[in-house]
Amino acid sequence: MRKTILAATMAALTVPTMAATTVPAMAKQRHYYTTDNGIRYWRGDDGRYRCKKPNGTTGLLIGGVAGALLGRTIDGGRDKTVGTVAGAAVGALVGREIDRNNSKPRCR
Repeated sequence: MRKTILAATMAALTVPTMAATTVPAMAKQRHYYTTDNGIRYWRGDDGRYRCKKPNGTTGLLIGGVAGALLGRTIDGGRDKTVGTVAGAAVGALVGREIDRNNSKPRCR
């Protein structure tokens, strides 16, 4: 049993260290440009221009927390787990869509 716990601990300590050393080597540096209306873009390897758009992560997290709190408040049952989970799911989806669509104009 000790050997199993020791092996699991060593694996848990080794994997993040290996991942941290390999990721920066693969990451590419981009030089961003900014237009007059505040849209950030860069030139890709194929020569085409790409723009930086929000992916909705912030809205997903904030919406999930707000939805969980609202769902817990609305659920009148004794065990408020169902209301919390359903509220978090709906809030996360709504928050993500709002964050993705409520951004600056599209770059073309």
